[in-house]
Amino acid sequence: MILEKIEQLLQEVNSLKASNAEELEVIRIKYLSKKGEINSLMSDFRNVAAEEKKTVGMNINKLKQTAVEKINSLREQIVTNDNNSDNIDLTRSAYPIPLGTRHPLTIVENEIIDIFSRMGFILADGPEVEDDMHVFTRMNFAAEHPARDMQDTFFVETNTKDVTKNIILRSHTSSVQTRVMETQKPPIRVICPGRVYRNEAITARAHCFFHQVEGLYIDKEVSFTDLKQVLLSFAREMFGADTKIRLRPSYFPFTEPSAEMDISCHICGGVGCGFCKHTGWVEILGCGMVDPNVLEQCGIDSKIYSGYAFGLGVERITNLKYQVSDLRMFSENDTRFLREFEAAY
Repeated sequence: MILEKIEQLLQEVNSLKASNAEELEVIRIKYLSKKGEINSLMSDFRNVAAEEKKTVGMNINKLKQTAVEKINSLREQIVTNDNNSDNIDLTRSAYPIPLGTRHPLTIVENEIIDIFSRMGFILADGPEVEDDMHVFTRMNFAAEHPARDMQDTFFVETNTKDVTKNIILRSHTSSVQTRVMETQKPPIRVICPGRVYRNEAITARAHCFFHQVEGLYIDKEVSFTDLKQVLLSFAREMFGADTKIRLRPSYFPFTEPSAEMDISCHICGGVGCGFCKHTGWVEILGCGMVDPNVLEQCGIDSKIYSGYAFGLGVERITNLKYQVSDLRMFSENDTRFLREFEAAY
């Protein structure tokens, strides 16, 4: 019975025809794929009597070899016919194949991640649709803090009186830090890149969504000096070895002490120009030592551990590197703008 089936398939293979690559691929799948006709014979081969296995096996091998040779022959014939086609004008210029490019924000974000990864930071990710608990409460925001109001935050669901259960679009990637601190024990060294949302008017200098990269390091005896050295190393890697930094006192609910960091303007070298408003300095990020209340909220003993955190806007860094004057250009998907970054990575 199996020998008759093999003979039948052999006749089919010898009579095969194909006029193009698509038809040939259908033939190959029918006869030579894992679920093809020839491989299916192997399941029948198990039931063949021992004294017949040698003969049947030789015939199956012959069938497979014939199928391979036939398909290769058809493939060569198709290629030859295509090359000899009268429809091809060999004097015509080749069609250009336009190459895509990465978005400038992706280029810069990848560079930021690469710099901090070489310092020992690992990537952490979290949901963009978050709850008030992880975005605000555990980051030491007071219940009456203005950032909780509709003027700053996009609320997805507000049908409960319990503010901690409100569902919102995250306004910073610090929510990823709280989730990491809840689930991991120190030492913790992570960076949290991602998109964030704020209810702001869309202008050349602001948008309702943008991108951040935040960093967090928690361990025993972590100091502000450690933070300063990491940020100095980052600035020099990103903007050049001659870059200087300065830290100005500031306020953030989740860090104490807090600071904003400026870098020397890489356009004028710190002398003063229109880009830096003739100050010689450009602000790039906020930072500080993690407030003990944040550590305790996330289940970390603040008497044993300390840490620092920082956050920077990817759009801001991209503006500094490529001098893009209008933030809206990053989200308009104008291919003329995007083509300017073809050689940027």
